Amino acid sequence: MELVKNRKKWLQLTLIVLIIAVAGWALMPMAYGEQPHMQKALGNLQAARNQLAQATRDKGGHRARAMALIDQAINEVEAGIVYDRTHGPGR
Repeated sequence: MELVKNRKKWLQLTLIVLIIAVAGWALMPMAYGEQPHMQKALGNLQAARNQLAQATRDKGGHRARAMALIDQAINEVEAGIVYDRTHGPGR
């Protein structure tokens, strides 16, 4: 009888730990943010760079300079996303 009680308690404890782990995993994006605005900005920058890459001629160096600046902006947005994930709420 004692073995059945211990087994039942063990199963209950395991279930509680599992529920907490799943809830934590499910809530992680909210805690650290999926950052929809940063992700959207990143996509827009990548699309803009792609359009400039497809443009003809260099436009007096302005096209190449714009692409370089977009590359910098992409790097900054990506760094901001990483920063927020590692230094997010409660850190």
